[in-house]
Amino acid sequence: MRILLIEDDRNAANYLVKGLTESGHVVDYAADGEDGLHLALTGEYDALVVDRMLPRRDGLSVIRMLRADNDRTPVLVLSALGEVDDRVEGLRAGGDDYLVKPYAFVELLARLGALTRRGGNNESTTRFRVADLELDLLKHKVVRAGRVIRLQPRELRLLEFFMRHAGHVITRTMLLEQVWDFKFDPQTSVIDTQVIRLRAKIDKGFKRPLLHTIRGVGYKFDESP
Repeated sequence: MRILLIEDDRNAANYLVKGLTESGHVVDYAADGEDGLHLALTGEYDALVVDRMLPRRDGLSVIRMLRADNDRTPVLVLSALGEVDDRVEGLRAGGDDYLVKPYAFVELLARLGALTRRGGNNESTTRFRVADLELDLLKHKVVRAGRVIRLQPRELRLLEFFMRHAGHVITRTMLLEQVWDFKFDPQTSVIDTQVIRLRAKIDKGFKRPLLHTIRGVGYKFDESP
């Protein structure tokens, strides 16, 4: 896979180029938005990794210019801005997926693989469905079996993470890093409390639970009993 990385942080860029190259990919690199846009428009890539905050031209502007040029290359947006509104803005600009810094390299690699497998379908990364539960990130809308479910911002982010990784075991560490942006365990019941609230909203009153607790490990989101 040939990848274009647009990232102004030299240390972060070197780390990514090294990791992606060791994973068997060919990587071109640009340190600012103008150079990155030029490479993206003149080269042929399987995927783009674009930092949001860039000198000369910001990342979202780069993506908008590419989409205006009818370039449908899958784009993974990187950003330290991780609130729901920030991620929605990145997706609306034309990004196909959005990864919040700091992140685990293995997750970035997995997301790139998912993007290229589905051909950069933007709807696939903003709308999710598991059994009869649907999540639309752009509309901030959750519906199960025709019933609209109201979620708070943190609950929405938690549900998004579960649905992105449906069928896989999700550990507490993964949730702390990706949903709360913690790099340490605060030794509180913050995760358990939010999961209980989310489960009460999306599972209570329905025949088949979707959010399962895996004792001693974490959680799993799917329609299996």
